[in-house]
Amino acid sequence: MNLNNRQSQLLQALANAGATSPLSRQDLVDACEASGAYACPPSWLTQDSARKVGRGLYDCPELAEFTGNQVSPPKVATVPIQRVENLDIQSGPESVQGAVAIDTTASLVMGMTGGDRQTLVPQRFNGYVKWGHYNDIKKIIKSGRNLNVFITGLSGNGKTLMVEQICADLKRECFRVNLTRQTDEDDLLGGFRLINGNTVWQDGPVTTALKQGGVLLLDEVDLASHNIMCLQPVLEGKGVYLKKIGEWVTPAAGFVVIATANTKGRGDESGKFAGTGILNEAFLERFPFTYEQPYATRATERKILTKAGLQDEDFADNLTKWAEIIRKTYQEGGIDDVISTRRLVNIVEAFEIFGSKRKAMTLCLARFDEDTKETFIKLYEKVDADVRDEVDENAETVGASAEGNDCPF
Repeated sequence: MNLNNRQSQLLQALANAGATSPLSRQDLVDACEASGAYACPPSWLTQDSARKVGRGLYDCPELAEFTGNQVSPPKVATVPIQRVENLDIQSGPESVQGAVAIDTTASLVMGMTGGDRQTLVPQRFNGYVKWGHYNDIKKIIKSGRNLNVFITGLSGNGKTLMVEQICADLKRECFRVNLTRQTDEDDLLGGFRLINGNTVWQDGPVTTALKQGGVLLLDEVDLASHNIMCLQPVLEGKGVYLKKIGEWVTPAAGFVVIATANTKGRGDESGKFAGTGILNEAFLERFPFTYEQPYATRATERKILTKAGLQDEDFADNLTKWAEIIRKTYQEGGIDDVISTRRLVNIVEAFEIFGSKRKAMTLCLARFDEDTKETFIKLYEKVDADVRDEVDENAETVGASAEGNDCPF
């Protein structure tokens, strides 16, 4: 493509900002403002269907010609400070900028560093099997509407992986934030950080997702404290006011919030999900859609185990049958533990390494107490006769060592 002067100015501004292809719409907006070449992102980039590689993402191979000609941006005079709370922020962002550099393009989210515009589109997982609410949630994200989704279900049934793989399928950026009791407004919205001796403002994952029109994944949301109430205007689709720098951030097109949890935000009485609490009703009310995700059916889990590398169809069938029996007993209150889909995949992975079903079972069930572990193994022996006849390699090794030990102690 032969570039004219305006196009070259825009690409040079993108290179100076450290942008790489594919470009986000925010990259283009910032470059237009910096270069003065365009008032808004130009149609030769945004309207060319051949350049679109995802929602709000545009391929620009011409940018490679400018990466070696970067012009150093003017330095911002900054004054290092020791304590952010000593700043006088009542008079607006101008007074803050007099003491610190505010860098709203920098982010520490999910491996991103200052000025790094790498994409956060999750990688495709070849072993993933689409099932359950996959198509529904994909339609919600694809619609571009700001309709928040709450996904609840027992651990290890693929809630988080489903959202990530939908984003991978749609080439949408996914900002995954794992919440804890310690997560606060500063972690979510952003705050002042000490970088190279200077105190600068950095956007948090929520603010970055808002600006880039990404999918904000609040993982394990029922582990959070009341501090997440700072997200109320975000959940309403109105954006958020960053009071520390006096900036109002509104959501770009496509922004949506998806939360995952092991409970419905009402707490847990079983004792299985330690640390989960009761979420504020006003917070929960801002999620119009709630999906309850069970474990997959036997047929689906067989596909999952096959894609995980298990070639033995009988083993896959026996594992899923065994897990189904345990889950039914768990639901009826007969036992306190359950076998998750993740645990089945762990067993398959161990089997691929050691080539022993019994060893794979023993290693992957060792997390349970001794009685539960033995009960689960004996139950599997009833399902799969091959394991009954298989020698316990660990026990044999231990016994041989003991017999050959001449030490009197």
